[in-house]
Amino acid sequence: MRIAASPRLFDPVTIGSLSLANRTVMAPMTRCFSPDGVVGPDVAAYYRRRAEGGVGLIVTEGTWIDHPSASNEDSAPRFHGEDALNGWRHVVDEVHAAGGKIVPQLWHVGMTRRAQIDNLYDAIEEDMTLKSSPSGYVGPDERVAQGSSEADIAALIDAYARGAASAQALGFDGVELHGAHGYLIDQFFWHGTNRRQDKWGGAALADRGRFAVEVVRACRRAVGPDFPILFRFSQWKQQDYAAKLATTPGELATLLEPLTDAGVDMFHASQRRFWEPEFADSPLNLAGWARKLTGRSSITVGSLGIEKEMLDTMFSGSQAAPSLGRLESLNIMLERGDFDLVAIGRALLVDPNWVDKVRRSAHDELQPYSPASLATLS
Repeated sequence: MRIAASPRLFDPVTIGSLSLANRTVMAPMTRCFSPDGVVGPDVAAYYRRRAEGGVGLIVTEGTWIDHPSASNEDSAPRFHGEDALNGWRHVVDEVHAAGGKIVPQLWHVGMTRRAQIDNLYDAIEEDMTLKSSPSGYVGPDERVAQGSSEADIAALIDAYARGAASAQALGFDGVELHGAHGYLIDQFFWHGTNRRQDKWGGAALADRGRFAVEVVRACRRAVGPDFPILFRFSQWKQQDYAAKLATTPGELATLLEPLTDAGVDMFHASQRRFWEPEFADSPLNLAGWARKLTGRSSITVGSLGIEKEMLDTMFSGSQAAPSLGRLESLNIMLERGDFDLVAIGRALLVDPNWVDKVRRSAHDELQPYSPASLATLS
């Protein structure tokens, strides 16, 4: 039986100064198609096709802030330097020409080395990476090395602010800060990686959240009061899917309310499965709780369109067929007002017209996801 998407999903929406054609969002997905960190015309065309396919808001793949240890992959894009910024200006122009809206995601990996599935923090090295971590905690034996100094932290905060100012100058429609999935900002949040005993860490979640708050404040000062700032966060980490920053709504409020006060306009709540309630005795998912606790708009994301695990398809080589079996749950949650926007990841990665096809209920035209499809991304 076909399930039509809720009309609310395709209704125009205005959130602060951001007016969108509908409530769909392209989730940020790293592609590593930018030699030396510079996006080219092919990247601009890639994003334009998603705008032409009906996406309301595009969040770019993660892009490196201007800091020596931000990057762990040379072919992922950077957000600094004349060549790189000129490339991003072309991306903005192409998306806007197609009637779309776009924000860059500013990213710093912290102590995460090159992408690996296991043992992400398996070695202490004498390099810049350790200078951009909360406390240098690495691996299951709980070694702790010297983490970022006060000067290091000030430099990091300034780098994020410069990135936000560049986004505004280039004509982007806002900016997103990547505070999820075990990268730098999330390393400060998480007790597993932040073992500091000063004002930037400790047992209290509010103290571990101070770095993110100062990043948001600096970005807000750099862009003024009206430029949208989005903040992506998650409970899970790449190295621990069961990790929890907050085990109760009260703990989550302790994390999110200071970020709201600092200037976040919208929370992008990353779940592996959007339909799962975050806490007992409530149907609200993580995005629903973010909205309820802060009064800010929220984006939900997590396996809409493709339910099969990403790692399973990557390593088995198998296909993941399009699945809209959770569309009914999404409709209920949207109509209930749990969240404002809905992000689509892998399904949109391989099918630039996914939004238009779902809007037309043309489910038979949806493309499957597989490693082979990733090799020929369009």
